[in-house]
Parts: sequence; structure tokens; C-alpha cells
Amino acid sequence: MSATTLPVEAFPALLTHEGQALLATLRDLDPAQELATATRLRRDHPAELVSAAIGQAGLRQRAVAKFGEADAYRMYFTPDGVEQATRASVATYRASRFAALGVRRLADLCCGVGGDAIALARAGVSVLAVDRSPLTCAVARANAEALGLAELIEVRCADVRETSTEGYDAVFADPARRGTAKGRGGSQGGGRGRIFDPEAYSPPLSWAIGAARGAPYAALKIAPGVPHEAIPEDADAEWISDGGDVKEAVLWFGTAPGARRATLLPGGAALTGAHLPDPAPGPVGRWLYEPDGAVIRAHLVADVAQRVGGRLIDPTIAYITSDDLVPTPYATAYEITDVLPFNVKRLKALLRERDIGVLTVKKRGSPVTPEELRKKVRPQGSGAATVFLTRVAGAPAMLIGRPARALP
Repeated sequence: MSATTLPVEAFPALLTHEGQALLATLRDLDPAQELATATRLRRDHPAELVSAAIGQAGLRQRAVAKFGEADAYRMYFTPDGVEQATRASVATYRASRFAALGVRRLADLCCGVGGDAIALARAGVSVLAVDRSPLTCAVARANAEALGLAELIEVRCADVRETSTEGYDAVFADPARRGTAKGRGGSQGGGRGRIFDPEAYSPPLSWAIGAARGAPYAALKIAPGVPHEAIPEDADAEWISDGGDVKEAVLWFGTAPGARRATLLPGGAALTGAHLPDPAPGPVGRWLYEPDGAVIRAHLVADVAQRVGGRLIDPTIAYITSDDLVPTPYATAYEITDVLPFNVKRLKALLRERDIGVLTVKKRGSPVTPEELRKKVRPQGSGAATVFLTRVAGAPAMLIGRPARALP
């Protein structure tokens, strides 16, 4: 039995003294030794419990990246729960924003294994956590108990579309955006691929928007690639990155209708757009700015360009250039030493001439992949450089430089 097929009635065995002892011994489980470990443990423990414990141990190892070791090795997961759960840093940020709005009671619809509910409870918010899967609810309930938050988190197994949120200060909804065996909110899903149509979410985004509008405050977690034309006019749309990687988009209701925001974690810098027109493109200057992915998704590149006094290198490319270095949390700056037409032989010769062995390859608007380029140029040397494969004024180009933070 795998963790994927673990029935809800088998889950409680993991919570027993025997189950806990097994999980403790499996904390450092080597996946390559999984079969041998299972064979050894089945001599002294029920086969079903061993399978469940080994599956859970593997899920906990995967969950460390999102929840950190301290929480991940006390919590319980399902495969979908690990994959779809909000990263703890993002959930903590969102919970702080709810708390700052004065939210004290919140309905968490499609709660999954309870990642967001945990962050909200730690922020002092009382949470009703709803999911339609009995196993997922059992896991969420066990997580609240394991982390000492059971008094603040009520887990209810129900279809969110039949759950009343009357009397709650806020609603948070995280509709499933992948086809799964069981939709988190209501309808059955098919397959396991990523879903791009908001109306194919489970439950559909239109339902979630309706639920959001019925509460004083609300936040809906959606895919960061959502088309801007699909965003309601009364929503405050926020794109969140963590460590430079875009993690999600959120539609807020009851806050700042029509706003577009990029929030960068872990620092928490937040850029709210002024709906500026794109700056006119111009020649590449000494400095190149690579906007954070959340800035790009929020269509706020023009706002960053204004802040650094920059221009675009091409009307269709989200790289900003300027003649002066202006520090900004919303983009990474590079000093550009060479602006050349794209030519692999010329790049290879230049790297050899400058003793470059460590080559960071970035691309935007180029069909060439970083792996393909590295194989062709085979950099060897003691120095380091960054090459941007892109377009300048419509023509394929390569910009060579180094990060501004590396400058003396």
C-alpha cells in the first residue's frame, strides 16, 4: 500500500504509539533502501502500518522544502497535500495581512492538509477549515493537534459549496488547480495535470469569487499565470515571489479594488502599480535590470523602469537598462560589459580570452536554451560571467556582464 492509496480508516494507525515510533525511526529513510527497510520492519509490525509509515516518511522529507524541518517532521501529508500546499513563508505572510485587517474568524475553504490554517492560527485567527476528502480532513485535524493549534482550528469534512460562511470576518479559498482523484472543493477532477482554465478549478473560480464577495474580506489563491482580463475589477490582485521564484497569485476582496501588487519574500517589499505605460525602448546602457518574476506577472515592469530611470532594451522584452545604478528590491542589477549580436563562436572566443569558467546563462526572447549554449561554448577558466540571450531592438543579441553585488 502506498501513501497515495492509504484509506482514511488506516490513517489513525500512524497516530498510535506504534505508528509514532515507526515514523521516528524512518526520519532519515534512504529512498534507495526503502524495499529493504520495509522487509525488515514487517517482521515486527503489520504490513499495512509499515507501508503507511514509509509513505509518510517520504512525504515528510518532501515537505521540508515548504514547511521546514521543525514542522514537516511533526506533520502528516498526502501526496496532493505536499504538492498543493502553500509554502510556509507565503502562508505566514498572508496570515499577517489578514490579521492586520482585523480578521479574527476565517473560513478556509479547500483547506487541504491545513498549511494556511496553521499559519492563520499562529497569527491568532480562529479558523474553520473545510475540505470534502475524509482523508485530507483527518490529516488536517492531526496537523492541528500535532502543532498545538487544535483549539483554533475546526476541521469540517464537507463540500465547500454547501458551507455557510455567515458570521466570519473573512474567507480564504484555494481551489484545486490540478486534476486529482478527488477535487478538494466539490467536483471530481480527472488526471493529474496542471489546470490553466480558471473555470476548471475545483470548485470553479467564478464560484470562489461569489463566495469571496459575500464576506467582509477574502483572498483567493490562483495560478500566477492567470490572464489579467480574467481578474475581476473589484479585486486587488497580488503576485507573490519567494527567493525570486513566483509562487502564486492572490485575489483580495475588500481591500483595494483594481490594485495590482507584487510582493517579494522573504523581505516583504511590495510594489503597487500606477498603471504606467511601457517606457520607450533605447540602447543598452551600462546597467541591466532583471525584474523579479512577481513584478513581471503583475505587469509592473514600467513602474520599476520609472524608479531606476530606465528604458526597455526591446518593446517585447522585460529587461530594463539605464546608465546609472539605482538600488531597488524589485529587480536584480548587472553591469554590462559587452553588447554583441548573437554568435556562439564569438562568445566562445570571448570566454576563452577572459578566462571564464563559470557561466550563468539567462534568457528572455531567445529560442536557445542555457544547457544548449553551455555545451557549445564549454567554458573553462577561473573567472565568472553572466550572459543574457535576448533581443535588442528586435535583433538576437547576447549581453555579457556580472551581478552588481559582485562589484567592489
